[in-house]
This record gives sequence, structure tokens and C-alpha cells, in this order.
Amino acid sequence: MANVGYVCLGTNDFDRATQFYDALLGEFGGKRMMPTPNGLIYGLGNGAMIMVTRPHNGESASVGNGGMVAIQVSDNEQVVKLHAKALSLGGTCEGAPGPRGNFGHFAYFRDLDGNKLAAFHLAS
Repeated sequence: MANVGYVCLGTNDFDRATQFYDALLGEFGGKRMMPTPNGLIYGLGNGAMIMVTRPHNGESASVGNGGMVAIQVSDNEQVVKLHAKALSLGGTCEGAPGPRGNFGHFAYFRDLDGNKLAAFHLAS
């Protein structure tokens, strides 16, 4: 068995990015876990981690087309709250909270560097 351990999101403004993620991930108990030579790892409380980082190669961070980090939350209300929090922090909407087919509730947004994220709660 294998699980995804962490994902990396590049930034060109580390201080601004960590302020965004401190507030956003703090909405559901995510917190700073450990610094790395180029970034900072956040623990999400369930073993999963997100690393906000300056690119290792020293080049500018850029957004991958089609790439996205999806954060599973405990209920539909938290999908709405996380989306609203991202927008209040300066993120941009990529899809308002709501049902997506029979899968559950999803919301999509971009962080301050343009990285795309989703918050979701699967239908039971």
C-alpha cells in the first residue's frame, strides 16, 4: 500500500505565501511542521503534508497547467468555509462551492502564486 505523503507548491514570495497558508490551513487545524532549506512543510493532521517552497533550481516558480492540490475536509460546510477563507486572503475563485455530480461538494480556488487548490467532501 502507498499513500501520497506531501505535495509541493512553488512560490516567488515566500513570506506572503506562508502568511496565506498559515491562515488557510489553520482553518482546519493544519500547522507549520518543519522548515526545509527552501521552504516550509505544513502538517494537515492526518499524515498528509503540503510544502510551500522556493524552487530548488533557483528559477522562478510557475504554475503547472492542469495541476491541482485537493484537500479533503470533514463536511460540506468546511468546503464553503475554506473557499471563503482563501478568497478573503486574496486567492481567486476557480469554481464556487457546491455539489459536483454524485461525487460530493467541491470548491476550487488559486493561491496568491496562482497554484490551484480544491476543497472537497465526498458524498456518503
